Amino acid sequence: MADLEYTVRDGIATILLNRPERRNAFTVDMVHTWADALTGAQHDPGVRVIVVTGAGGSFCSGVDLTAFKGEQRAPLGEKELLTHHVHRVALALEDVDKPVIAAVSGPAVGAGMDMALLCDLRFAGRSARFSEGYITIGLVPGDGGCWLLPRAVGTSTALRMLWTGDFADAAEALRIGLVDEVHEDEELMDAVYAYAARLAARPPVAIRTIKRAVRQGARHDLRTALDLISSHLAVITSTEDSREAYAAFQERRPGVFTGR
Repeated sequence: MADLEYTVRDGIATILLNRPERRNAFTVDMVHTWADALTGAQHDPGVRVIVVTGAGGSFCSGVDLTAFKGEQRAPLGEKELLTHHVHRVALALEDVDKPVIAAVSGPAVGAGMDMALLCDLRFAGRSARFSEGYITIGLVPGDGGCWLLPRAVGTSTALRMLWTGDFADAAEALRIGLVDEVHEDEELMDAVYAYAARLAARPPVAIRTIKRAVRQGARHDLRTALDLISSHLAVITSTEDSREAYAAFQERRPGVFTGR
């Protein structure tokens, strides 16, 4: 079986990290397959939502140190290992305007936690444990943790996690806003796919436009954001899906949306 499996069903793409014997620690090859899967999902009109999860009761224990640290590299080589390989996933996700949900059970550690943070939503099983564990091996977060974590939980809470490498269990992760929902492990994937199906049933152009507007709004002042959203709204109202949504609302029936 492949170390990373990509499947699509009912408009939902699943990226499954599949190295349970290594707690789904990722290799260089996995990173490239992962990034390619995200790019493919973005451009596939049959995909409306993306789910990222791990096999065997773990989400991801970060980079496989035996693969990434097997040789001594000069500083430039270390930088290029990140920018040309590991960061491909983060940069691919930057281009994805479809909803991306992380389904986390077991450990999400170091770059594995960063990969979860890169997703739009995080659903956790009771067994989930999160740690930015770089400091415990004398490193700094290499996959966006210093940028991502404060935006999720606030600066002081992020610094505490980054400075100590301490673990947050599922309950603590929910309390600090690191995850959006917590479920029993055996119910996690059902809950994730049920929520993903709700999103997949919504007008996809509007869903994607909302995600872009939220991201862009973080970089703009209010006046710019309002000007931009007025243009977005004008485009959305011209779509077949917008007309279908209004008709379905009036007729009290589910809408059927085509992405046009």
